[in-house]
Amino acid sequence: MSGPTQPKVVDEIWDDERVQAFLSLQPGGDDADFHVLTKAYRGMRPTDFERFLRFFIAAGRNLHATDRKGRTLWQIIAKHRQGEAFIHIKEALTAAAPATEPQQESQAG
Repeated sequence: MSGPTQPKVVDEIWDDERVQAFLSLQPGGDDADFHVLTKAYRGMRPTDFERFLRFFIAAGRNLHATDRKGRTLWQIIAKHRQGEAFIHIKEALTAAAPATEPQQESQAG
């Protein structure tokens, strides 16, 4: 009989420390903020991701970071079956704090 050596864990509770640990992940070639956002999206449920984004925004990180192809996480996950929930979370948080939008002109110089 084959299968995992450890039982599958579902609905595991993530404390703030575990959620915040994603902020210190090191990139594997992509922009650091894009890398962190992607790892958090892939590893968290929407409720944990919302908490993560609050920490991410508070740390002054870039919600609009891009991969090597110039795509944001939000553009990529718009095509995912469950991506819409994560996009709505980002939109709700940025609507509450519009000052988090980057100024593209000043970053280009």
